[in-house]
Amino acid sequence: MTQAPTNPTTPDILDQLVGIQPGSPLAEVRVRRPDVARYTQGSYATLLAPADPAGVSVVERLLIALRVAVLTASTPLAAHYRQRLAELGTPAAKLEAVEHFPTGGALSAREAALLHHTDLLTNEPRAATQAALAELQARGLSARDIVTIAQLIAFLSYQVRVLAGLQLLGEGL
Repeated sequence: MTQAPTNPTTPDILDQLVGIQPGSPLAEVRVRRPDVARYTQGSYATLLAPADPAGVSVVERLLIALRVAVLTASTPLAAHYRQRLAELGTPAAKLEAVEHFPTGGALSAREAALLHHTDLLTNEPRAATQAALAELQARGLSARDIVTIAQLIAFLSYQVRVLAGLQLLGEGL
C-alpha cells in the first residue's frame, strides 16, 4: 500500500503529475498547506491502493479512475491510471473499452455495471436511483462496496479539480 508522505517536501502523486520540482514557487505554495497534501495523498492510497480492497478490487478501482479521468478530460490522470492498469497486466483491449465505454467489448458484465455507475455519478449524480444501485447489487456488490465506489468517484472528482488548479497556478508563477 502506498503511504502518504510524512514530509511536506516529499513529492506526492499530484506533484509528480504537475511536474512540481522541490523548491519551486509552486512547491512552496503547497508546503504552506501540508495537511491538504498529506490528506489528499492518504485518500489516494486508501482508495486506490488499499491493503484490503474488500469487494472492489484494485483493478476495478483503477478502471473507475481511468473512466473518471476520461470523462473529465484530465489527460495527466488518464495517462497515470492507464499506466497503473498496464503495470497490473490489464489488457490493452480492456483499457480501450474503458476509454470508449459504452461501445466496445472486453469488459465483464460487472465491469460494465461499474462503469455505467461511474458515468452516472460523474455526469448526472442526481440520476443515481435505486435501480442503479440494484444493478450493482445484482453484480455482487454489497452496500459497503457501493459506498466505496461513491467515495472513490467523489475523490477522483476532487483530484481532477486540484490537479487542474495546480496546473493553472503553475502557469501563473
